[in-house]
Order: sequence, then C-alpha cells, then structure tokens
Amino acid sequence: MATSKKPTLKILVIGPSWVGDMVMSQCLYKTLKQQHPNASIDVLAPAWCKPIIERMPEVSNAIEMPIGHGAFNLKGRYQLGKQLKANDYKLAYILPNSAKSALIPLFAGIPTRIGWKGETRYGLLNDLRANKKDFGLMIERYCALAYPKSEMKSSASLPPLPKPKLTIDSVNQRDAMTRLKLEADRPIIGLCPGAEFGPAKRWPEQYYAQVAEEMIEQGYQVWLFGSAKDHPVTQAIRDSLPSGKQHACHNLAGQTNLIEAVDLLAACETVVSNDSGLMHVAAAVGCKVVAIYGSTSPDYTPPLSNQVAIVHIDIDCRPCFKRECPLGHLKCLNTLPPKQVIEAIHSLN
Repeated sequence: MATSKKPTLKILVIGPSWVGDMVMSQCLYKTLKQQHPNASIDVLAPAWCKPIIERMPEVSNAIEMPIGHGAFNLKGRYQLGKQLKANDYKLAYILPNSAKSALIPLFAGIPTRIGWKGETRYGLLNDLRANKKDFGLMIERYCALAYPKSEMKSSASLPPLPKPKLTIDSVNQRDAMTRLKLEADRPIIGLCPGAEFGPAKRWPEQYYAQVAEEMIEQGYQVWLFGSAKDHPVTQAIRDSLPSGKQHACHNLAGQTNLIEAVDLLAACETVVSNDSGLMHVAAAVGCKVVAIYGSTSPDYTPPLSNQVAIVHIDIDCRPCFKRECPLGHLKCLNTLPPKQVIEAIHSLN
C-alpha cells in the first residue's frame, strides 16, 4: 500500500540587509534544518546579498527584494506579499527590527510570524519575542527564534550553535584567478581595509601597508579585497610598498564581484580585516581571521571561525558603536600598532 508523502514545511525568512549579518543568519537556517530536515527555506533579501545566500546549502530559494533598502512602499509590499501567498508558507522569521519588514509575511497570510519586538510590531508578528538583551551575540538572537518562546529565557538556554559555512566553487575560483592573473605560488594573506559602516571601523591604510610589507618580506603574497569604493585605499597601500615588493601585492578591490571575492578569500591562508562583511565571509570560508575592532565590539558580532585572533585597544571611549569618532581622534584605531596585528597573524600559525 502506498504511503502518503509528508507535506514539506515551507519557511520564509525576511533576511538582513548587510552582507556580514546575512552570513551570520546562516546559523538560523542550519538550526531550522536540524529541527526540520525536510523543510524548504526561502530567504527574501536585497540583491547584493543574493550571491551569499546561494552559497548556503540550507536555503532552497533566494528571493530578491524588489523594494529599495529603507523604502516603505506599502503598495509594493502588499503586492509582493500577495505574490508570495501562493507559496503556502507556514512559518516566517523576520530578522530585521523594522515594522515595515514584517508587513510582507502578514500580507502573504503566513500563519506564524516570529521575530524580536524591534519597532512597534504588535499585530504584525504573532510570536513576538521581547527579551533580546538576554542574548548577547547576534547569532544567539537569530537562533533563539527557532525555539519556542517558553524555552528561550537567555543565551544559556541555547544549545551549541552551528557556525556559518559557505560553499566554495573551485571552478569559479580558478577562473577568477586566471582572469586576474593570480597564482598560488606563495601562501596568501588577504587584507580587507574597508568597512561600509564608516571610518570609525577603518584601521589606517598606512598600518595595513606595514603589515603587507612585513608579510611579503616573510615569503607571503598579499591580496587586497574590497569594493570599487575601497580601490583608492587599496591602491595607496600597494603604491606605498617598496618597488621590489609591489609585484607580490595584488589590488583586487573593485575587480571582483561578491561571489568571486568569496571564492578568492577561500584561497587565503589568513585574512586581516576590519569589522566588516568580508570579515564574516572570510570566517565562513574557513580562513584564519585576524579581526581589527575600532568603534565596535567582538562581544556582539565576532568572526565565527575556528581560528580567530581579535585585536583592539582598550580605552575608555570604546566601543562607542559610532560611524565616525565623536571625539575626533580615532584613538581606538590610530593607537593600535601594526606590530600587534603581525603578532596576531603569527599566533594563528
């Protein structure tokens, strides 16, 4: 006698908008898959996050958010919700804190809508969590949503959490290296001197240059990563090196798309990075990570790798979590010497 197939549990996640947060959100998808192995998880997020989502085997579909980041567009959200209703989702997890981010699952008629209190979201969410401060790490806040509210009193209630792990496309990696004329003839140190958040996260470029020079002297090659906006900074780093060492330093900022950057970071032995999206990508592809913190704190969003060295200066005014230094001196970055970062690299070897 034929047995009826159990219906697949369909889950919609309203994903975060920042690349680093999106990487960390994979912890939730891994947790949901542990609980519901046959579940289908779709993630709605901005287009720039889609390449990251597509490297997460737990996610069935990456749905591109057609509404601009920060735009309210009630009509557009209503229309998208009605389109998604046909997918018959049973659970929705809303990771951003805004009220508008909870509208689409409501319009899609998803019966259970789970998220933190955030902005006023009464009625928009029907499984509303209010004790966010009892979960210190962002990944704890994400993963706590996967468990019944009655069980989640604090981070101590959580089991050991999975780490993000993005898949690597070796063919894409090789093609990118060929296009950019890169070789793996020397071990690779990746440097990520940018940070979209603001200057209070950016360690001085001249310090990165000193790290690059020292590591090239020790037999490494250096790959500089970043967006097109970071290209002037990465070029300044390369140009400041002695002419005899510049051949071992490759400026890739603005020369790759995000998914190529994922695969190329995976080729690095160690990555030195500000607190940025690329820091989290480097951790998720298995690199050793030296993470430099200025205005922010590793107590909330540390890189989730098995081999991490956290570097920061303990002064009274940090962490302030500001985009720009409110005191105008950037001491949390300017007084952090290159020697300390070089020592951190060696501590991971």
